[in-house]
Amino acid sequence: MLTTKRYEYTEIHKIQSHPDISNHRALNLQKVSHYEEDILKNGLLEPLVVWEKKPHEFYLIGGFHRLAAINGIRKKNPGYFDRVDIRVVSGEFDEIKALNLKLNADRVDTKITDFFDIVIYLNNANWSTERISEFIDRSVSWIEDIIRYAPGMDHRLRKLLEDGKLSWARAKSICRAVLNAPAGNERKILETELKALSAGGSKPQPIKKPLTFRTAKKNIARKMETKKAQSYKIDNETLLSLILVLEGKSFNEDHLELVKNAFPGLIDELVS
Repeated sequence: MLTTKRYEYTEIHKIQSHPDISNHRALNLQKVSHYEEDILKNGLLEPLVVWEKKPHEFYLIGGFHRLAAINGIRKKNPGYFDRVDIRVVSGEFDEIKALNLKLNADRVDTKITDFFDIVIYLNNANWSTERISEFIDRSVSWIEDIIRYAPGMDHRLRKLLEDGKLSWARAKSICRAVLNAPAGNERKILETELKALSAGGSKPQPIKKPLTFRTAKKNIARKMETKKAQSYKIDNETLLSLILVLEGKSFNEDHLELVKNAFPGLIDELVS
């Protein structure tokens, strides 16, 4: 079971690197430089997260940019940060690896592709979709879509997703078309879709406003008649998506899908 054992102020040389646990993105040197300035000025405000595999045997699982920044400070200022604050966690290796991936994904600039590795890893470790959903605070259907489409996704589609040039909804529709293609025609369908994207097919098409405040109130009131005690668990991204969809101006297919997943029936019952 994954738990936080304690918080500690320990010698920095005790924090080791584990060969199978790392920062899944390459270190951003500009970000490291920013952390150097901030930590030197204000101190380490957020502790490094370490896995205690054995008593007092620590492996870094969260805070790779901050540790790189501290090492940079120490090179220029011998004696600085000989000790640092750490959050010590314990658990089975699969849980520790999952936490490492989750901490990497929990960033302001997070993209859906940042969650591909963690979802696929946990699915391969025989975690149920419900357990994965609870662990990373996303809906079960969102998890199931990643499990279905991400493993076999063409690297060019994934790159477009990473670069923000393709919506998740459009990427899924292309993956679905490839999966449903007659045997032997998968590559042909994929290349046709990629050609359409390069010709401008990836540009988002206007979506008709699917929901108004008035209709939302009526629809929720109707659902309360049969499911009065129903509750919803959403994150900030989904809350923002709901606001954008209700506003009806700056939302896209991904926002719409998040709302559909978080509030089953709210959108589907209204869009033909």
